Amino acid sequence: MNLQRSTSYEVIRRYLPPEISSAMGAVAQSDRAMLSEVRLRCGRPAAFTYPDGSRYLTHSGRLTMCAGNTECITVRPETLTAAVDALCSYSVHSRSRELREGWFVLPGGVRVGVTGTTSETAEGTLRDYSSLNFRIAREVHGCAEDIFRRCGREASILICGGVNSGKTTVLRDLCRLYGSVCKTALIDERNEIAACSGGLPTNDVGALTDVLTGCSRSKGIVSAVRTMSPEMIFCDEIAASEDAEAILSAHGSGVRFAATIHAGNFDELMSRNIAKRLIGAGVFTHAVILRGSGEPSAVAEIRRLGDDA
Repeated sequence: MNLQRSTSYEVIRRYLPPEISSAMGAVAQSDRAMLSEVRLRCGRPAAFTYPDGSRYLTHSGRLTMCAGNTECITVRPETLTAAVDALCSYSVHSRSRELREGWFVLPGGVRVGVTGTTSETAEGTLRDYSSLNFRIAREVHGCAEDIFRRCGREASILICGGVNSGKTTVLRDLCRLYGSVCKTALIDERNEIAACSGGLPTNDVGALTDVLTGCSRSKGIVSAVRTMSPEMIFCDEIAASEDAEAILSAHGSGVRFAATIHAGNFDELMSRNIAKRLIGAGVFTHAVILRGSGEPSAVAEIRRLGDDA
């Protein structure tokens, strides 16, 4: 399988044991369109997550809304173990960092969350896996064009939304647009935006974009300013004080930013200390509020930020 040309759905199938992978292969294309997550919970039916709720996977590839349907595929402990072994490329020790932190990123930017029992003797590595959450990654070319047009080339943009609202998808497309007209640095800590393979971005993030992966946002921002002279820096999910310090330092050097933050509306945004601090310092010129999980990547509001924000 050519992973660079695979859809997220096909990439996920590659890491699952035959029982689930085969059933997923029989799922109708129409049932794949709005899929946001594939969730495997030990002892319970394999579930597909959609904006309007969950469906459960049957052996025949049909989806049902009834978790008690006897045709549903029940996730067994060995199912999760086999999937994690595949995620670790059959070398658990080589992926100890991921098992400590509880996440993997697959080709194409597919994010995988892992839960289980934390070992007390192996640096907190997970074992006895209880759940896997494969989050579909999509390039949606054009979803940020209205933002790009309305905010303008000289903007600094804070993208706000709740869980599964499409923040990363919008950020990726916005990076493609700004990265086509100005020198851009993308701090892709978990490699889920550019999805680089061997240094090559498998997602379109712009011809003028330099990608830094595998480092923290704060370190990546500092490194990009020192080495790549960006006009604009993109980063996902700012949350820590270290992020704020690095952003403020780069802003002082004249660098503009586009970033995401978890906030469902403007009031919630302004209740976040890191957002209030950065907006108060004039880092961001615009706040983009997304509609939410019911309409992923859809914009509810674009607000110009002023001194009274």
